[in-house]
Amino acid sequence: MSNGDLYETDAQKLEVATAEALLGAAEGGIPIGAALFTADGRLLGSGHNRRVQDHDAAMHAETNAFRNAGRQQSYRDTVMVTTLSPCWYCSGLVRQFGIGRVVIGDDLTFHGGQEWLAENGVEISVVNDPRLISLMSEFIELNPRLWNEDIGTD
Repeated sequence: MSNGDLYETDAQKLEVATAEALLGAAEGGIPIGAALFTADGRLLGSGHNRRVQDHDAAMHAETNAFRNAGRQQSYRDTVMVTTLSPCWYCSGLVRQFGIGRVVIGDDLTFHGGQEWLAENGVEISVVNDPRLISLMSEFIELNPRLWNEDIGTD
């Protein structure tokens, strides 16, 4: 699909974020991907965690997708799709800009600020895709220091 195509289902949207996560892993980074869509499924921008590649502590997947989407007049009717439950930093981005819905590929490996988002009116959909759970579980097992650095517990 190209940027002009519509991604009608959550599964189609999650595939965009998953491709970003795999790209990040191939680059030697943390395998988390995200994408921002309009409510009707038009891709605004996608990205992946680039903390390692860019030496930038702020370049989480959701941040990268948000930046790649460019400036929007409003984010209320947008959907952030992420392969992993958003950390507090990324949850803050969702709240700050009023993103209306978040689709989460995996909240078993890591459980971020999604309840806080839901309590504040953000619609949350959790998929728990076995491929993404396996991807993150293996990464964390092999890279515990890097993972702890990423989520701010190191």
